Amino acid sequence: MPSAQALVSILQSNGTTTAYTSPIPGYSTQLEQGTLQYNVSGLTSTFQNNEIIIFATVVLPINTASVLHVWQEGPLSGNTPQAHSTTNSANLNSKGNLDLLSGVSQSTSGNSRLRKRNIHGVLNAVSWGVLLPIGALFARYLRVFKSADPAWFYLHITCQAAAYIVGVAGWGTGLKLGSDSVGVKYNTHRTLGIILFCFGTLQVFALLLRPNKDHKFRFHWNIYHHLIGYSVIIISIINVFKGFDILQPDDKWKHAYIGIIAALGGIAVFLEAYTWIIVLKRRKTEKLPNTNGANGVNGYGARA
Repeated sequence: MPSAQALVSILQSNGTTTAYTSPIPGYSTQLEQGTLQYNVSGLTSTFQNNEIIIFATVVLPINTASVLHVWQEGPLSGNTPQAHSTTNSANLNSKGNLDLLSGVSQSTSGNSRLRKRNIHGVLNAVSWGVLLPIGALFARYLRVFKSADPAWFYLHITCQAAAYIVGVAGWGTGLKLGSDSVGVKYNTHRTLGIILFCFGTLQVFALLLRPNKDHKFRFHWNIYHHLIGYSVIIISIINVFKGFDILQPDDKWKHAYIGIIAALGGIAVFLEAYTWIIVLKRRKTEKLPNTNGANGVNGYGARA
């Protein structure tokens, strides 16, 4: 964290530790040794129970009632500290406001940020990751059944519209989190999110420009609509798993989403086979010759 006044301890190969002070000017720091803004005395450290403990006396300005306390751990390259993880929630939320009068440390900002990240993840997983595939199932399979026309169309539109609205809300929270995370990069996840928003917006405009069934451009519109739609579904599922890698929630949430996607995939496979059977039977029936009086035999047009 830029402007932090750090107490650093490095674990040596023989099990001892080396402690020193390091002012942090920016994110590119390698924690070089230097003088802090505050007087520090009695700086020592020890390695116990797989943890490094730092002891020091820090002289703060008069009337200082609280300080923002940050703690981190990271890898070493030789004896040079490297950047800590930017995807582990434990690293991103390791900060708190230390009240020097009561001795109480409150990590409210970290909890608030984690809550926002969870909201972002839930909104996007439900919208792009679940509602969109369900809406696609309605459009592809229910339309085969004549009794479901035009109900399938309204179900499809309702599901996709809800997914887009919720997805845009999730996308907006993601942009806000990204702007607040200076120095933390989620390039792939962010890029895929922007692509999803653009493709989803194109689908909304495509609905407004949807030609009639007998229009000469309807065939080309269908190709465009299906290509963009299935691309959004594939990218959204990939990006949900990218989000899991960043948030690192309990395994049960990832397993639950995998179960939902697997269930939808199983339903799609079953309906694909079932609807093809219906379509092939319907085509076979339509090809049978009409024997109800077309040639005057056994029909109303036959003579006595």
